[in-house]
Amino acid sequence: MKKTDVHTPSAHVGRYAGKTFVLGVTGSIAAYKAVSLCRRLKAEGAQVHVVMTRAAERFVGPLTFEVISGNSVATGLFVSGNEMAHLNLAEIADAILVAPASAHCLGKMAHGLADDLLSTLVLAAECPLLLVPAMDGGMWDHPAVRENVRILRARGVCVMESDTGPLASGRIGKGRLPDEETILAAFSSALSPQKDFQGRRILVTAGPTQESLDPIRYISNRSTGKMGWAIAEVARDRGGDVVLIAGPTGLAPVTNVTWVPVVTSEEMHKAVTTRFADADILIMAAAVADFRPARKAPGKVAKGQGRFVLDLEPTPDILGDLAERRSGQIVVGFAAETGDLLARARRKLTGKNLDLIVANDVTEPGAGFGTETNRVTLLDRAGGCKALPLLSKRDVAHRILDAVRRLTTAGRPRP
Repeated sequence: MKKTDVHTPSAHVGRYAGKTFVLGVTGSIAAYKAVSLCRRLKAEGAQVHVVMTRAAERFVGPLTFEVISGNSVATGLFVSGNEMAHLNLAEIADAILVAPASAHCLGKMAHGLADDLLSTLVLAAECPLLLVPAMDGGMWDHPAVRENVRILRARGVCVMESDTGPLASGRIGKGRLPDEETILAAFSSALSPQKDFQGRRILVTAGPTQESLDPIRYISNRSTGKMGWAIAEVARDRGGDVVLIAGPTGLAPVTNVTWVPVVTSEEMHKAVTTRFADADILIMAAAVADFRPARKAPGKVAKGQGRFVLDLEPTPDILGDLAERRSGQIVVGFAAETGDLLARARRKLTGKNLDLIVANDVTEPGAGFGTETNRVTLLDRAGGCKALPLLSKRDVAHRILDAVRRLTTAGRPRP
């Protein structure tokens, strides 16, 4: 289910580094869209091996996928020199994505038929499998197709719903391949067998705030929102019902996450306090401005009037204001510092009554704003202190959620 009108999340460079995926392509006019999917997976660090059915070759030539993937395309079971392709690919694949999956493909996989390389590979593999159906006419709603989908889902296979819209035949109906970002979000979720936050409502904040000086200028900071975005995506993949409250960034909303855009610290404060009572977990990754202009000029402050003195006042203390509203929620804060890291983080952990704080020195290489990596130390209310090595922000997000998970079963009442 889409929870935002905009569903084009930014790619995380290296998200799939070290992963090997099989992209299965079957006979559908939507086969051309699989070329872009292949490119995206490659761009995010994955090794991609494409397996095409004979029908798929009628729509897109194997050479296209060879050039994009950088690997030879597998098209048959009995290709000289590659007779064991179904076993070899099954052994190296971290996941299999079949997009588009035709009605014929769904039928064969539901009933265990194996008359070509792709269907045989699926039977041999033990990794996650995501099927993305695409078909025309009334095929998606045909009782046989619906029954095949039911069988596959009951078996634990992730089968996406088709989209509704214009079809290749000119008809309007259900059967379109879902958009690329929705597919990639579902694929990311399928890769996470851990669904330990199923049923949990997770509130995440991210990005900077902007505090207006005049209608043109504002005070802000260097936060890009990448850490908060990674937390929202990982929490979604692990089964959480996620709300992302985000300040202005260059990132697009995360697919299948409720997105609440804000600009100022006051708007961030209101958005968080309004939704906090319904949350089980709050992770405050946003870099909320500590100060704002005491007065906003009604018009542009002109240059050439001599020295300009800016009077600043403190912004609302969001975490501090939530202390009296807590009713069993887990609250996680962040401490982005430039020195005296652990002492400052501990003071914030205690002073704001947090369960966990994520501390990082933004002057360290690879750990500052705008990077794809981070080096953090996790401090919890019980005195625990765990310094993590330099990791991707997505891996850091997993470690944070692992720590949150432990907290829910180690003292504080479960949400």
